[in-house]
Amino acid sequence: MTELDIIGRTRSEVLSHRELTGENMFLAWGYPTAFFLLLEFLALELWNEDWCAWLWAGIPVVGIPLMIYFLNEDYERTHRRTLDQNVILVMWIFIGFASFIGGLSMGIADVFSQFYCMFQGLLIGMGCFMTGIILHFRPKTVCGIIASVLSVVPLFLQGDCWPWQLLVTAVITVIALIIPGHLFRKYVRNYEPV
Repeated sequence: MTELDIIGRTRSEVLSHRELTGENMFLAWGYPTAFFLLLEFLALELWNEDWCAWLWAGIPVVGIPLMIYFLNEDYERTHRRTLDQNVILVMWIFIGFASFIGGLSMGIADVFSQFYCMFQGLLIGMGCFMTGIILHFRPKTVCGIIASVLSVVPLFLQGDCWPWQLLVTAVITVIALIIPGHLFRKYVRNYEPV
């Protein structure tokens, strides 16, 4: 066995025992969120029925099992989590609960169509921004700022235009979750520890 073989084998062992990265988490939530928001927008535009407004319920139905799967996969690989990883995980769980409680309370107060998409976009943008700060990954930070700024656009789409808020929120999801998710995944896969 040559020195290059030993170095190559050691490198592959190190890369296969990386710390938990969560590189798939943004994609696990980004794709279902964007898909169901677009589906709800199209259904409301085509049929304008009350049941169409409940299509968003597919987001947690798909996102939660994906999140659990990727968390278990990462944890089985490393058997540990760092403080930063726990902070990010708890922050996103809090954002999910805040989104649910906010949507429920806005629905009860009958202001759902006025404020929820703005609230949702702001939560997603802030979460992306904070994750980028914690991980020192600039594309997530920049995408979080852009998404947070765009989150005010739904406030201008009121009345008969309110279904278009869903389309804007889907665009925010693509900017804050899917684009930085792919960039981070590529970064993690190409990462070489020193």
